[in-house]
Amino acid sequence: MSYLTPKSRFINANSRVPKYRQVANTILWEIEQENLKPGHRLPSINETSAEYYLSRDTIVKAYYELAHRGIITSIPGKGFYVNTTPEKAVLKIVLILNKLSHYKQEVHQAMVKKLGEETNTTIFIHNHDASLFQSFILENLGFYDYYVIMPHFNGNQEQARKAIAKIPNNKLILLDQDIDGLNPGYGLVYQDYQRDLENTLSKAQKHLAKYKKIYLVYPSSRQCSGRIIKGFKAFCNQSQMDHEILEKVNPSKLEKDCVYLVIEESDLLKVIKTSQKNQWELGQDVGIIAYNDSPCKEILAGGISVITTDHRKMGVSAADMILNRNRKKLHNPFIFKKRASL
Repeated sequence: MSYLTPKSRFINANSRVPKYRQVANTILWEIEQENLKPGHRLPSINETSAEYYLSRDTIVKAYYELAHRGIITSIPGKGFYVNTTPEKAVLKIVLILNKLSHYKQEVHQAMVKKLGEETNTTIFIHNHDASLFQSFILENLGFYDYYVIMPHFNGNQEQARKAIAKIPNNKLILLDQDIDGLNPGYGLVYQDYQRDLENTLSKAQKHLAKYKKIYLVYPSSRQCSGRIIKGFKAFCNQSQMDHEILEKVNPSKLEKDCVYLVIEESDLLKVIKTSQKNQWELGQDVGIIAYNDSPCKEILAGGISVITTDHRKMGVSAADMILNRNRKKLHNPFIFKKRASL
């Protein structure tokens, strides 16, 4: 007996989603609608091939993908049967990042550890490219149970937003920042860059007071530059601290008795090398605060003070939303870590 309803049998030949995934997705839809229940036999490969007007190889690929995920099972000589519901099967999760870095690895590792062994997690890097991101989403709609995305892009924000909007909200979790214009119902673990930077600098104010001026070295091309700059200016105006914003560090213009808040590691190294060359003592003659922590910054030049968020907590929060099937908007605030450089 075939449990596939007519609504689920339509295959869009013009879709960028591969046909075998469309078949797998429609079977998943039937299970979610409870038209197919645990113990039900699926139509044979030949029957499904005839119903969809597709090759046997395409159907075999769809069935084997579902079997690999534990959703259906093959009984030799009898066929394929629904093994369990998708919620109880091995979860397939994709973590989509803008780039690889130490702190992105922390997010991934914490998320995987919290999810446990009953999940299969894939990482995809879009390198801030909205077109690459869009292609990946359109070609993999329905393939993953959850899409965990860091939506940082260089231009084409609307292209990325439209791609994200195609993901069912109950399968979507955004990290780092929100996206305007999405329907409610998705998860979010975010940083409030403007408020968090202002508040964190305020907590460090007693360590900044010995310096005559504070510089923010922040390339305007970076994501969130506007919000970071607003938070920096708000703190400086409130504390009445002399300040300036630079695109990059110029070693020949580095000043004594100033503190540098640097974003890029290349600028961090320039400040350290120039200070060493001039025999300036970090934390006394020149101060440094770096953005985002790493094991290297704990020991570099005796320890670099940092403003960072808890990336492990971010990964755990995303995993909790998946495991508990709830969708929240959680603030992941900045943290100040005082070390020898300040």
